[in-house]
Amino acid sequence: DEGLVAYVGAVVEATAHKPIPIYLYHFPALSGLPWHVRLIGQLLEKYGTRIAGLKDSSGDMPFAREAAKISKSFDVFPSTEACLLEARSGVFAGCISATANCNADLCARAWNHGDQAAHDQAVAIRKLFDGKALVPGIKALLAHVHGDPVLARVKPPMAAFGAADRSAVIAGHDAVRAKKVA
Repeated sequence: DEGLVAYVGAVVEATAHKPIPIYLYHFPALSGLPWHVRLIGQLLEKYGTRIAGLKDSSGDMPFAREAAKISKSFDVFPSTEACLLEARSGVFAGCISATANCNADLCARAWNHGDQAAHDQAVAIRKLFDGKALVPGIKALLAHVHGDPVLARVKPPMAAFGAADRSAVIAGHDAVRAKKVA
């Protein structure tokens, strides 16, 4: 925790001339450094509203809910469309999800109108990517949706989405989209 506190302190100091809001990124599976609820509270106590919120990519919804309870001024954005209806109640500030690039219209209906059917479709599209390379998969699906193969290009070290995964995701997406949302 000491290293994270020192790092945030350095960011706060470096931006003191223009006190921008600072959002923490909780992705312990990738970073190896979790933002514990206790640590977040400590940072809020020390730096106040400069620590504006957290993007939670842990997939740990109980953690996200606990983090959201720390302060009314602390925004939490889970990384899944599955939280959108819960977020509407004020529990979360919203969600930040890569797959929202593929289902933004459905997410908007769920968020703005509490549309359960649109929510379920957005979640179904998100689940198509479970266990698959997310970024190449999203790019492949967007290439399909927009009829532009250039959109599927990835840069090294990423590799193109595999043909079998591409076919499965596109078929799943098209099946979900074939169901009409009222």
